[in-house]
Amino acid sequence: MIQEHHKTAQTAKKTAFDEHEVLHALKHYLPSQAPLKDFVHHNTLHAFQHLKFHEGLRTASTIFGYSVYLSLNEFRERYRAGTISPAILDKIIIEKKGKARLQHWKTKLLDTEFAPAPEARIGRLRGLWKKAYKVNPDKEVHALLFRLIGSYLDQGISIWKFPATGKGFLGSIRDLERNSFVSLFRTRRARTLLLETACHLPDLLALLVGDPQRYSQYLFDQQFAHPGWSGMVAVLEDNPQTLLDRRKVSLRDFIALELLMEIDALDRRNGENWLPLAQCVLPESIDILAPVQEQEVFEVYALWQEAFEWTYYDQVLRGLQLGRKSPAAPATPSFQALFCIDDRECSFRRYVEQFDPECRTFGTPGFFGTEFYFQPEHGKFYTKVCPAPVTPGYLIRESEADLRHRKDAHFARHPHGLLSGWALSQTMGFWSAIKLAISIFKPTETPAMVSSFRHMDRKGKLAIEATQTAEKIDDLQLGFTVEEMANRLEGLLKSIGLVDNFAPLVYIVGHGASSVNNTHYAGYDCGACSGRSGSVNARVAAFMGNHPGVREVLKGRGLFIPESTRFVGALHDTTRDEMEYYDEETLPDGHKKRHGQHMATFEKALSDNAKERSRRFLLIDTKEEADKIHEQVKLRALSLFEPRPEWNHATNALCIVGRRESNQHLFLDRRSFLNSYDYRVDPEGRYLLGILRAAAPVCGGINLEYYFSRVDNYRLGAGTKLPHNVMGLIGVANGMDGDLRPGLPRQMINIHDPVRLMLIVEHFPEVVLKTIQEQAATYEWFIHEWVHLAVVHPETKDIYHFRDGSFRQIHPLTTELPKIDAVESLIESTEENLPVFLVA
Repeated sequence: MIQEHHKTAQTAKKTAFDEHEVLHALKHYLPSQAPLKDFVHHNTLHAFQHLKFHEGLRTASTIFGYSVYLSLNEFRERYRAGTISPAILDKIIIEKKGKARLQHWKTKLLDTEFAPAPEARIGRLRGLWKKAYKVNPDKEVHALLFRLIGSYLDQGISIWKFPATGKGFLGSIRDLERNSFVSLFRTRRARTLLLETACHLPDLLALLVGDPQRYSQYLFDQQFAHPGWSGMVAVLEDNPQTLLDRRKVSLRDFIALELLMEIDALDRRNGENWLPLAQCVLPESIDILAPVQEQEVFEVYALWQEAFEWTYYDQVLRGLQLGRKSPAAPATPSFQALFCIDDRECSFRRYVEQFDPECRTFGTPGFFGTEFYFQPEHGKFYTKVCPAPVTPGYLIRESEADLRHRKDAHFARHPHGLLSGWALSQTMGFWSAIKLAISIFKPTETPAMVSSFRHMDRKGKLAIEATQTAEKIDDLQLGFTVEEMANRLEGLLKSIGLVDNFAPLVYIVGHGASSVNNTHYAGYDCGACSGRSGSVNARVAAFMGNHPGVREVLKGRGLFIPESTRFVGALHDTTRDEMEYYDEETLPDGHKKRHGQHMATFEKALSDNAKERSRRFLLIDTKEEADKIHEQVKLRALSLFEPRPEWNHATNALCIVGRRESNQHLFLDRRSFLNSYDYRVDPEGRYLLGILRAAAPVCGGINLEYYFSRVDNYRLGAGTKLPHNVMGLIGVANGMDGDLRPGLPRQMINIHDPVRLMLIVEHFPEVVLKTIQEQAATYEWFIHEWVHLAVVHPETKDIYHFRDGSFRQIHPLTTELPKIDAVESLIESTEENLPVFLVA
């Protein structure tokens, strides 16, 4: 794509300025984060994913000035501390540079000082305004521009709605200008251009720049001076459905208004006799998207990064080879539980299995193969609860539900009025101050709290089965037919290898998160449910599993679910470590007693899981009893003064696709996504393709957003969340006039080790190779090494690593791993990331 845009730039030089091509290129490189309600993790540098990982990082850094690795000092400190293995570093250098040059490159890595990075390409042309006219267009324009676009896109924060006319952003600005007593502009020319011309970009750029060959560079400089707002506009132009209160907006209109405001600022300072930028100074001609040359310092960074990653991977891969012989499976497990593959469920599953060794747990994407929109009974809009790329054709409606979102007088118009605001501040204001002070010491639920348990009423009814006429609303089918339910349940069970030996109770456990002080709440919920709680999906999947007609269809396909088996939907709140269960009243009497016993197992596991998580929480003593710590953890989620309700995916590094018994013996410190898969059920890799199509972009996207937010939290992350303001319910900014911040805040990433995801599949290498080659989008993640891919041979335990289009056998340098008898003493010993251990 870089080369394609470079060719486009070369063509543009011959044909002057191609507006369409430049806008297309801008959209490609701008951030693509959706509004807060749809915040789903993605690869921050997606625009460079067509390049090899290290080449893409070098290119992004050279063009935009991003920091894309840890600093050399950080790498060297980790080497001295032993978290980068000397043996692994030597191995990496020898593989990349040859044995004869080992010492030469080690000297560069350990001792050589390199010159500071050269100035980024972006921003050089537009920065010349200061030299030409002593004008800073960012300072003159951004504050008003951001307020206008923020007000236009507002989703419910503002007291007065922007007078949008349906003519789009620029058309609404024209109407606002015509009908206002006060002009948006301070000079005549910009206002005349807005009201009396079509505001064609080449015409405006001719006034500002003058040289068509530099128009593209100027627009890149301009839009990357505020990539947050520009990226949001680009996303909303192409995906207007992501706004509940839709607005017609385009990047072209947004740019046109900014160009008008720049003309206005220059006229105000210099009159109308100033010359275009290309005529008053001699700007350096830069092809921003030209190919980037190799640089020695980036070779050094790449070697360090590989050694850093493989120091950890080597332990994991050796640990998978050291798998102990699995004990004989019970004739019938006590229960089976399906969890999301989410890395936060890694430790919870470990405790559930510890407290009931007769149970079996599985991992699968948390929408459980059921894709649909959900409409709560008291909700006006449909909520998408399936992976972001999927466009579902089904709607599930809720009925007989309690109103679960209380109102609060503080969240209303009245406190903002002149007289009503004064009156309320003199009365309710004092009570509010008292409540605020009390909440410091005794946090309680408030209407401002985001609770995973409020996404669906556990006592409400869901219309899951379609009628015989398959009724539709807004082109969405209401519910699923029996055949459609059977297809989804079959895919779910076969993909995880659960095809026989069903337990009396099978739990399907979605997950979500509860918090108060957390604008990125959707990033804490289930990514497979499009950033929502997985409660509805779990309940729908359990309904399908219990449906007699579905079971009859599956029986005809060779998948027999005993009549004695019952599916139970549930939700795990990962912030509070609490669970709730759905439709328990429908269980037969004999199953209710078993369910009570299993609930006790889950409750004990929740407390111990909270204790393990608490080692990262500075204000909690991890050495206390698990029950006491659990209560403290619950209060954290209610506290307005807690910037870290939980660590979410911080420290994620792995995704293991295979049978649980192949990795159950390893302590992975909550760093792995766990996707259950049995190669014996899927010898051709048919279900594996579906798993990898989801795992690569979802788990890889999570991993890379954490990676880049960690290495450059200022430009690729959101900075500290403490000064954040929510802008129009679509994004966050520092202060009232700042740019939208993409990526993750510092409070989500500062314990994260920036390593790429290692995706490990238990299967035969030739099957995995054939599988990943079937879809180009999936293959790109692996062939360009944005995600590492390894295979564990299920019979020999040999390890194969995918590189340059083929699998090559590798031999871990690690020989033995330390063993632990009890996790408790380990987690009480340190707050740092832990190495891989064998669990006795």
